[in-house]
Amino acid sequence: VQLMESGGGLVQTGGSLELSCTASGFKFTDYVMKWHRRTPGNPGLVQVATIGIFGQTTIYADSVKGRFFISRDNAKNTVRLQMDNLQPEDTAVYYCNAQARVGDNSYWGQGTQVTVSS
Repeated sequence: VQLMESGGGLVQTGGSLELSCTASGFKFTDYVMKWHRRTPGNPGLVQVATIGIFGQTTIYADSVKGRFFISRDNAKNTVRLQMDNLQPEDTAVYYCNAQARVGDNSYWGQGTQVTVSS
């Protein structure tokens, strides 16, 4: 089982980045996909965005509504997070997470760093 993230980096305030996460080793359409983040100095993870198994349902944290957009391509086992109008407070390590729709299975990516300079 693997979740491979890409797309992090350094961007100026107001800029955009797109994160990608490609899954392997499990049936992608049995899993709700999520992005979480851990900000500097905060040990906890914050759930940023969630997408249902067929992409029909999306949920966003209030802090990113209208700026971040989650999507998935089940044919490519990929979930993306388009991040627009990035702000310094979006600086964090972003983690891709697959949560089984039934049962407790949960898989995590290794994390990708996003840094927004002011």
